[in-house]
Amino acid sequence: MSSRTPPSPLVRSERLARSPLVRCGGHWWLVTGSGSIPATDPTFTGELDRFAAAMAAADQTIADLRSQQDDPSTPRPGRQR
Repeated sequence: MSSRTPPSPLVRSERLARSPLVRCGGHWWLVTGSGSIPATDPTFTGELDRFAAAMAAADQTIADLRSQQDDPSTPRPGRQR
């Protein structure tokens, strides 16, 4: 493995769904205990970008549903008032 590491911690980073993949400063990295390797294949990183966007959309949908459950004035399909 490479001894290269992602950019400084001042750059926002995010882990992809409990995987060893991290997006940091707009670049994908495979991060393990023995080092980090930048992901450079455009097809692979494009798929990672699409998957990350889908995960973010799903997380937002779940957050929206939870906030609706917390708001008693929000009408819910299938429930009679």
